[in-house]
Amino acid sequence: MGLFRRSRSSEPTESPEPSGTTSAPVDDDAPVEAASEEKPARGPFDSSQVPERGPRLDLGAVWLPGVPGMELRMEVDKKTQRITGVACAVAGSGLQVQAFAAPRTDGIWDEIRGEIAASVTKQGGTVDDLPGPFGRELLARIPAQTPDGRPGVRPARFVGVDGPRWFLRGVLTGKAAVDPAEARLLESVFANIVVVRDQSPRPPRDLLALHLPGKGPAAAAPAPAGAPETPSFDPLTRGPEITEIR
Repeated sequence: MGLFRRSRSSEPTESPEPSGTTSAPVDDDAPVEAASEEKPARGPFDSSQVPERGPRLDLGAVWLPGVPGMELRMEVDKKTQRITGVACAVAGSGLQVQAFAAPRTDGIWDEIRGEIAASVTKQGGTVDDLPGPFGRELLARIPAQTPDGRPGVRPARFVGVDGPRWFLRGVLTGKAAVDPAEARLLESVFANIVVVRDQSPRPPRDLLALHLPGKGPAAAAPAPAGAPETPSFDPLTRGPEITEIR
């Protein structure tokens, strides 16, 4: 695969239609499962659920699966040189991932969704709160300029998963933000992420530490041309980007 660029899921199978007209008794007292939109269909996973890293890339708090042709970016705070997020791009779609500390009992995604929605609206955009493969998600349409300078809209899908003492947020951009078929590959990447939460006490929303593969030094360089952009607003903040190719 085309890793590693530092800068800037499997879809559930459908059950076949029954070929006959067989029937079975219905138990009215059987427990009813919660709607699929209210719970993740699969990962991301906590490190306690995964016996070993396997083929995933060790980025510190995030073990990231790779796919052929994927370009990887590490996002860095210019002032502190701290890595604040990781993003990957493949076939015209992008996925930005950030991991944060969270309370032991209560999730924070519901609260964060409201903040993101308010931020989008304040910028003159629109946002829909919809069911998705990881639970509730936001589809935002953010004001932007087209390459020829005309006003346009940039779509972005915000997904989030609350884990044990961590929260993982993803932002799908490019084709994956609007085309379900194009989104499946990066949804699979997000679904197979493993979050490694250290035992240190941390305030909610504190970024979990990321590092380069092999903990190599980070050197600033421009982002690859044509990569899908991640929206600049963010109640959880993000830093500028650096690029590496190897």
